[in-house]
This record gives sequence, structure tokens and C-alpha cells, in this order.
Amino acid sequence: MSVPDGDTRERILDAAKNVFLEHGTSGARMQDIADTAEVNKALLHYYFQNKDNLSGAVFQRELGRLIQPVLQTLGSSLPLEEKVRTTIDLYLAKLSAFPLMPGYVLAEMHFHPDRLEALLASVADVAPREMGRKVFAVLGHQIDDAVTAGRMRPISPHQFLVNLVSLCVFPFAARPLLVLMTGGNDRFDAMIAERGETLADFFLGALRP
Repeated sequence: MSVPDGDTRERILDAAKNVFLEHGTSGARMQDIADTAEVNKALLHYYFQNKDNLSGAVFQRELGRLIQPVLQTLGSSLPLEEKVRTTIDLYLAKLSAFPLMPGYVLAEMHFHPDRLEALLASVADVAPREMGRKVFAVLGHQIDDAVTAGRMRPISPHQFLVNLVSLCVFPFAARPLLVLMTGGNDRFDAMIAERGETLADFFLGALRP
């Protein structure tokens, strides 16, 4: 067997992501992933040996794509309002492209909590606790400055971040219910498009004194 190239590896990861999103890790079959990637199953074992390793690689890649830009934004020196708007844009763009992603990521975190810390460390190139301290410290200083200037009501950086991320992620986590309640995929998509235009003002408005 010839040695596969990087493009083949990425194609396998893309295929595995789609199969995992549709069927969950436990319901996914290696043969289905191979068929979706249009490779033979031997190549999957060449790269990843087994489904557990493959699911870990997919989770690490997708977690990095979802979380890393947000953490970089929140831990940066950007003004607080710009951080809110950028974070919302990042989340809604990513999750609109892959609306099943929140369910997959949450399931992986619950079923494999033992590997979460290592995966987060590899994504951010720093220990998760250190990463959290940095982000919360930066947000805390910016919030304190805004409160002192009379532009914002007091809120802890932890609650600020949890509220912001929850407002972005929840519609996608509850997508099947919201599709049913709104009357179909098109109306759900229209609701998300409207949310992209209004959520930042809603969130920032709720924090004004």
C-alpha cells in the first residue's frame, strides 16, 4: 500500500466529521466513513488505527476551529463591544455551516471527559486553566473599566462569557425543536440570520445601567 498524503488524511477527517455529526460516534461505522471519504478502510486504520483515535482527531480539529478563534478574540486587547460582536459572528457563521456541531461536541465532552483537558491544551497550546485565567482576567479588567465609567452594570467575567456563548449556541443545540416550532429549516435559517443582526445589540443593551 502506498503512503497516503495529507490531503487524504484531511478527506478522512472531513468524512468522519460528517458521519459522526449524523450518527454520533457510537453509531458511526468505519466502513461508512471510508465510503464517504472514497478510500478503502485500510487507510483509516493506517492513519488512526481505530474509531476511538479517529473520533479524538475529529473532535480535536473541530474544537480548535470552533473555540480557538473565540479564545483569541476574548483574550485580545480589542474593545469589549468589538469582542462581543466578533464572538457572535464567529459562532453563528461556524454553527450555521455545521448546525449539528453543538450536539456532537457536547456529547463528546460528556462521554470522554478524560481526554477533554489534553485536547483543549493541544488546541490552545496552553493548559486550560491557564487559558481560562488569562481570558477571564482580560475580560474582568475591561468589565471593571466599563462599570467604573458608567457604561455597564456589574457582572463577573465568568457570567459574561457563559451568557454570551449560551446565547450563540443554544438555538443550534435545540435546533430540532426550533425547526419544528418555527415551521421548517428555511424559517429557522431566517431566524438565525436575524439573530446575527440583533444579538450583539440585545446582549450589550442588557448590560447597560
